[in-house]
Amino acid sequence: MKNYKEILKMAVENEVEAHEFYKDAAEKIEDKTLKSTFKELAEEEKKHEMILKSYFDKKQDEMKFDETKDYKVAETVEEQKLSTDMSFKDAIALAMKKEQEAMDMYQQFANASEEEQQKQTFLELVKMEKGHKTRLEDIYTNAAFAEVW
Repeated sequence: MKNYKEILKMAVENEVEAHEFYKDAAEKIEDKTLKSTFKELAEEEKKHEMILKSYFDKKQDEMKFDETKDYKVAETVEEQKLSTDMSFKDAIALAMKKEQEAMDMYQQFANASEEEQQKQTFLELVKMEKGHKTRLEDIYTNAAFAEVW
């Protein structure tokens, strides 16, 4: 398994990729609300990149993210393909799936870790991604089931 710095470097790269995905999505989508949502998500990923870099540069000692409830909404929706005319609900479903994939990857790394520091780092990264996913699930349920509210 990789050392701590390599893990953080990989996590930073994942955040950069997520930032680029959301930024590209914002540029391709025509719906103004969706465009704004994806721009906001891109900025959030950029902030997470900076947070992870601060751990990498030792500006922060211990990685801690707040625990959030996992409503498992992402697991119940089909993955969508990015398109210029996709619905708001489908776009959020796509974003939820991306966050779920990242969360699952870090969980698998935590399970495979033999060193406690590595394991804890991966578990904190799971929490970070779960926070993203929970936020998107909230947006999704409000959009998909607006008639309930």
